[in-house]
Amino acid sequence: MRRLDQLLSSLGYCSRKEVVGLVKAGRVKLNGVPLTKHDVRVDPHTITLDGEALEAPDGLLAMLHKPVGYVCTHSDGEGPTIYELLPAQWLDRNPAVTSIGRLDKDTSGLLLITDIGTLVQRYTSPKADVEKTYFAELDRNLEPPLVEAFAKGDLMLRGEERPCLPAKLEIVSARTARLTITEGRYHQVRRMFASQGWHVEKLHRETFGSHTLGDLAEGEWQMLELPANVKL
Repeated sequence: MRRLDQLLSSLGYCSRKEVVGLVKAGRVKLNGVPLTKHDVRVDPHTITLDGEALEAPDGLLAMLHKPVGYVCTHSDGEGPTIYELLPAQWLDRNPAVTSIGRLDKDTSGLLLITDIGTLVQRYTSPKADVEKTYFAELDRNLEPPLVEAFAKGDLMLRGEERPCLPAKLEIVSARTARLTITEGRYHQVRRMFASQGWHVEKLHRETFGSHTLGDLAEGEWQMLELPANVKL
């Protein structure tokens, strides 16, 4: 049970003060009956605003198809941000929405968006072991020994003290490959190829855990079901 004004404010609909006006206008209902108080405690799943159920009252999880050129930050000055692609109301939610992990400006593909801190921890913890698959285009022809080099688990990145975990490399064509990793180090895929003498010219994340982009268009998003046993 949550206080109505706090609930609507935390979901980004309006400020707590503005809830008073919504209630007076009869726009907020509990099981179809207009509410008369803004500070009453309610079950979020019984509330409608303008006849619509509240959006993701238990926490938000969505998938975004990030285009090249967008950055995963709330800060200004680094170019367009992924948050410009999301509904404005999401940006007013409290806790704030954030991406689970990041993709650099020159990488496209699947990003997960959430306002649930425990989900961020679940997916990005070093112990999470979440598989992420990337499609990469390289600057020159690939060579079969790369498959073993990535799979052995002893590949070192410059400036790091421990090797990368074993990764699965599939050579798709002469200069394209699909790479599956379970870590999320800084620019990891690009640095892994660079350590062996290849430069990644294009990079796209196809999957994140059990989620895949499918036919989701670039720049578009879709809501996802929350995993079981999520602690808010």
